[in-house]
Amino acid sequence: MSQAVQVDIREVVLSNSSFGPNEINGVIRTINEEYSQFVVLRDAVQELELREEQTPASAVRLGVCYYLLGRYEMAANTLNRADGGALALFYQGRVSRAMDDIQGAIQFYQNAKDAGYDADVCALAIADCERQLGRSEEAMKRLDDLFGPIEQTAEYLYQRAVTVKAVRGAPTEVIALLERAVEADEHHAGALFGLARENDRHGNDESALSLYQRAVACFPAHIGSLLDLGLLYEDMGSYDRAVQCYKRILDVYPGHTRAKLFMRDAAASSADTMVDESTRRETEKLRQTLNIPVTDFELSVRSRNCLNSMGIRTLGDLTRTTEQELLQSKNFGETSLIEIREILAQKSLELGQFAHERQEPEPHYDIGNMSPDEKQLLDRPISELNLSVRARKCMARLGLTTIGELIRKTGDDLLECKNFGVTSLNEIRDRLTHHNLKLRGD
Repeated sequence: MSQAVQVDIREVVLSNSSFGPNEINGVIRTINEEYSQFVVLRDAVQELELREEQTPASAVRLGVCYYLLGRYEMAANTLNRADGGALALFYQGRVSRAMDDIQGAIQFYQNAKDAGYDADVCALAIADCERQLGRSEEAMKRLDDLFGPIEQTAEYLYQRAVTVKAVRGAPTEVIALLERAVEADEHHAGALFGLARENDRHGNDESALSLYQRAVACFPAHIGSLLDLGLLYEDMGSYDRAVQCYKRILDVYPGHTRAKLFMRDAAASSADTMVDESTRRETEKLRQTLNIPVTDFELSVRSRNCLNSMGIRTLGDLTRTTEQELLQSKNFGETSLIEIREILAQKSLELGQFAHERQEPEPHYDIGNMSPDEKQLLDRPISELNLSVRARKCMARLGLTTIGELIRKTGDDLLECKNFGVTSLNEIRDRLTHHNLKLRGD
């Protein structure tokens, strides 16, 4: 880390020296260069909270620090009792924007400008809010009215890129602006996120992954980057990393619906991966055992002839046959039954162990006898089942788009899909049950 960006974070937070945009940007740059300094900021804020004397000026300092830590409600409450100066007003705008009060943020930014905060910085912040409200043309006009050094800043280039995209698309121009923004500030989370999204959209997976990783390493982190990176990690099978991405969002936004859903799904997939691998090995071993021919064992002529007449060729066939069925065969008596039991016991198997697989009938949905409403249900998209992200992705990989296509699959068919585990299978069965439907074979 260069000396030019180093600041003593503890000194900035706890001293009575000046506290303004330069000091705040210094704190941000320092943490970007050395993320371990985040702990220093957090500890210094905790010490500042414990001070008995709280003045309007110290409330500004504490409120801004709360914002940097992502504690937005605490930041709003603290800044409300601050000195009402330009810095406090500007960060009240930042907090309102983070809490999705876009119109309130515009008013705070305007008040901050009137109170003497940098007019160009306020204009950029207002343009961002106008774009969020769908007033992209107004945002573009505001950006066009800016000139001078502000036009070379990463924030200006980023705001212009996303506004151009909103107004007219122009992907080539958007990418060029985002690249210039990253050149101006390699730690601009928004610009890195924008570039990552463009690469992701064009199938440049390695570049997208690298850019997302750079974006989430920035301080403060970008929510969109954490969500997208989490999904990329899931596609790679790195579920623990995905969980960490979603957890970082929930640490700041405990009620974030998508992050909660994604985290639950990734955590379940992580557990499924471990269970599925163990199950896969056990299943493969069992499959090989069940495929062993009965002729590999020393059997009496009577037993061999009886099994042959019944079409029993493997140990698997025996496990799907009951003792009663064997005894009903001509010339098959208790002596032969004991002989078969001993053979199966050598492989930890039993007669009739898997008889249910043969005996249980598959459901049959007679389309001709279905009511119009029932037929319509089968034509509805799978999305109406409100499946988790993991289950929806697997449906897409299998090329399934309607509920009718889904119920023609067995549970085993679905389990063959990459990253589809027992948890997802049970979820689908539960959703289908609500519509009085089942998978084939259930």
